[in-house]
Amino acid sequence: MKLSIVILNYNVRYFLELCIKSVEAAIAHIDAEIIVVDNNSKDTSCDMVKRMFPNVKLIENTINSGFSKGNNIGVAQAKGEYLCILNPDTVVAEDTFEKLLAYHETLETPGAIGCKLIDGAGRFLPESKRNVPYVKAALKKLIGDASEYYANHLKENEAGKTDVLVGAFMFLKKTVYDEVGGFDEDYFMYGEDIDLSYKILKAGYQNYYLGTTSVIHFKGESTLKDKKYARRFYGAMQIFYKKHFKKNILFDILVWLGIRTVYFFRNTTIEKLKYVFQYVLISNAENEDLKAVLPKIVILRREMSNFANETEIILDAKVLTYKGIIDFMSTYANTKKWTYKIWPNESRFILGSDNSVSRGEVLEF
Repeated sequence: MKLSIVILNYNVRYFLELCIKSVEAAIAHIDAEIIVVDNNSKDTSCDMVKRMFPNVKLIENTINSGFSKGNNIGVAQAKGEYLCILNPDTVVAEDTFEKLLAYHETLETPGAIGCKLIDGAGRFLPESKRNVPYVKAALKKLIGDASEYYANHLKENEAGKTDVLVGAFMFLKKTVYDEVGGFDEDYFMYGEDIDLSYKILKAGYQNYYLGTTSVIHFKGESTLKDKKYARRFYGAMQIFYKKHFKKNILFDILVWLGIRTVYFFRNTTIEKLKYVFQYVLISNAENEDLKAVLPKIVILRREMSNFANETEIILDAKVLTYKGIIDFMSTYANTKKWTYKIWPNESRFILGSDNSVSRGEVLEF
């Protein structure tokens, strides 16, 4: 088998459904398997996978074993020559894996490869390519300066060497994953992708970024950005330094102060109400049930018009390709203040996310 896609899920049933549908389209011409590891979700994720995707291998954990262990459990059952570690709140293009396989063949001593990640508004996510977070870079990021944290030597649409990739999407040979011991299970959540990337570098391989293929990451859906996130993230960074570098007392003190600061400022979450002037469905057919819940909807079967900024675009995956959806969102990300929802094929819901920090929205009809 050529490729195994491992998706670790926790309570994101609707995003998982969309993710699997996009992956199935992307592996239509590849000898591949999809493995979903569920970390004891309380929603209907597992029932949905069993009912809708009988060919997907489902592993149901009885506890939430964390990101590292959950993925390692999935990889242990993978049969593919290549692996893709994939978040459930992602959407891949139809040619994503074909491009990665072809790019891998051109590289010397390739370790892991990442791609261009965009959020639910089509905006580039800079964590798609990062540097090793040495103490100076990490401290600067802690105070809001990420200039040395991200791999800014590469533009977002370029391809080339990078040190650290993000765990939402990591593509590599299974032999490399096994050689370095996979994800370190000392990390429950956050930091494990930095650790794995660094272990791959230390083993003599090189990590790469391929900016010519894009993947949507509804970042913030699998995990919310709150005070618990800050504590876990900076706690994970402390584990990373203790494992790979000398102990740094100054960093430990500043991390403690940083966590306390985040606790203070994020103690209360204020939800901002969104105003939508009109909804635009890009499709070739109307849907009465959808129109009932979105009465201001406009059906569009032609080129985009100059809609107001307060427009929410609904992208019908039955008509559009996932690559087309991703390209559309990327094209208008920096010129229009539109929001987006995706309507998965054969589904009775639409979903999306307006930015990279808040929870996504799911609307059933």
